[in-house]
Amino acid sequence: MELDFLNLFIIFFASIFTQNVVLTYFLGICPFVAVSKEIPTAFGMGMAVIFVMFMTMGLNWPLYHLVLVPLHVEYLSFLVFIMVIATFVQIVEIFIDRYSPILYVSLGVFLPLITVNCAILGVSLLSVLRNYNYLQSLAFALGSGIGWTLAIIAMAGIRQKLQFSAIPKGLQGPGITMIIAGIMAMAFMGFAGIINL
Repeated sequence: MELDFLNLFIIFFASIFTQNVVLTYFLGICPFVAVSKEIPTAFGMGMAVIFVMFMTMGLNWPLYHLVLVPLHVEYLSFLVFIMVIATFVQIVEIFIDRYSPILYVSLGVFLPLITVNCAILGVSLLSVLRNYNYLQSLAFALGSGIGWTLAIIAMAGIRQKLQFSAIPKGLQGPGITMIIAGIMAMAFMGFAGIINL
């Protein structure tokens, strides 16, 4: 029991830092770059990603192991996972539109694009590839969502500070953002070796 809890903690911690889904696997890089201009918007996007990533994992795991595998139709996993993700994104979009119209406008087209955020699909597929059980998959999804959110909020904070800096014209926009992402990835690599999945 104690070892099971320790194993869940290792998966959770590693998915936040040493195996960060955006800085290690470069999954979900499009919204990471596009929605990281302001901290409140990045925070809202991060919360939406955590919710969709965790909830879809809660459904994708049993659908894969209890339906697709017994029917020998594992090749449908991509289609099924994307349908589940699209359903949850619609729920999140309706919720944010109803209760936070300012955040809804700030997120713009990137909110429905969570459906095709490869970080969310990637976490479900990595969970299958690593043969995680249900609790391990949930810990991995929650940690990955928190890690993605941590990275985008840090990026937003740095970009807000850079508004007052003299950046050469050729590096403004995506150029400086990708350089910062590379430096952040190296900083997160500093946790490597502490815990590995």
